[in-house]
Amino acid sequence: MADGRSITEPLARLAAFLGGQGLKTELTERGLKVVNPEIAGCCSANAADTVACRPRPEDGGRLWLWTSWGEPIAEADHIVDAALIIRGNLARRALGEVAR
Repeated sequence: MADGRSITEPLARLAAFLGGQGLKTELTERGLKVVNPEIAGCCSANAADTVACRPRPEDGGRLWLWTSWGEPIAEADHIVDAALIIRGNLARRALGEVAR
């Protein structure tokens, strides 16, 4: 809890938002697994990523959402922005365009 909040709180809100957009989500020990069932994956049946929530030191320790390859997505409170970026990342990963 970098700023007094649980790291699962933003992930749960993100899961609800993404679920409403047709993505499949599952909260795991590693973070929020997000799957787009409409896009084939490069390494799995469907495009997927596991989103983590943790402090970002260069932003005063505020909570941010991160890709599984360690790239910042958006501040944890910016769920709509995060959803847009995650959907784009899943589409690019399916095409093999996102570096790991």
